[in-house]
Amino acid sequence: MTGAVAPPLAPSEAGPPVRRGRATAGAGRLAALLVSPTLLVLTVVVLYPTLMALKESLYGAKGLDPATGFISDTEPFVGLGNYAEIFGEAGARFWNAFWNTTFFTVVTVGLETVIGVAMALIMHRAFKGRALVRAGILVPWAVPTAISGLLWRWIFNSDGVANALLGQQILWTTEGFHAKVAVIVAEVWKTAPFIGLLVLAGLQVIPKEVYEAARMDGARPVRQFWHITLPLVKPALLVAVLFRCMDALRMFDLPYILVGAQKHSVETLSMLAQNEASNVRFGPASAYAVILFLYVFLIALAFVRLLGADLVGGPGGRRRGKGVTA
Repeated sequence: MTGAVAPPLAPSEAGPPVRRGRATAGAGRLAALLVSPTLLVLTVVVLYPTLMALKESLYGAKGLDPATGFISDTEPFVGLGNYAEIFGEAGARFWNAFWNTTFFTVVTVGLETVIGVAMALIMHRAFKGRALVRAGILVPWAVPTAISGLLWRWIFNSDGVANALLGQQILWTTEGFHAKVAVIVAEVWKTAPFIGLLVLAGLQVIPKEVYEAARMDGARPVRQFWHITLPLVKPALLVAVLFRCMDALRMFDLPYILVGAQKHSVETLSMLAQNEASNVRFGPASAYAVILFLYVFLIALAFVRLLGADLVGGPGGRRRGKGVTA
């Protein structure tokens, strides 16, 4: 018939099938090629040193060989002995450094979060001279940590600015709780602008229409902050807090320069590992470094697992969005 519709072609007559497998394999090879430089750098910078430190932590320090009575040229294999020592009488210094590290992390990150958010809110407002204020707030973060430590060491000298303002003679750079206070003040001054900078980036992507609608509904500034600003800036704030926690757990240079080495009040795990290595006790130093690495890794893992939905917009966020839509 003239108006009849031709039947569909059979699979064998429709031409060669599209080879999606080959295209996917090609895209996979290209992705692997592009990622390989990063993986190579991570292997050289992170994986290899970690494995070498783990291996070195299984050996003890050189000393007298009980079989010959001479000094041994090689480090004896002690297995997990270096790790077991932290649970004995010799572990008092380790646990002191561990609690100092934890204390500095909790206090400094908490203060930096509050101050950093306040800085971000100030830098986000439109007023005359805002560029100058932004530059002034970000200057401490741009100062190298070693220079910052020397600066605050002069401030906390017995005849420095801090004692002149307080009208007292406090030995800030000696043993005691005041040494912890000096480290906390210097650390917060330097790194609070970092959190402020990341939070400011989050504030700048919030539409102005959201605040205009809130003002039309009669929401006051405090209510706008708790119900609009804080929830919308939360992902950027969580990333900033995560980075600061990982950095604070590895704190070394600021207390080392500001207060000094082998100070019981401010010694951290990084300082303890460095001191053991400088005394040619590479086994215990590597064990402390491995424990610190695991500590940082577990904190980061717990942080991401507990707050990962807010960081990457995971399934939890989509489920909440569906609930609102319904």
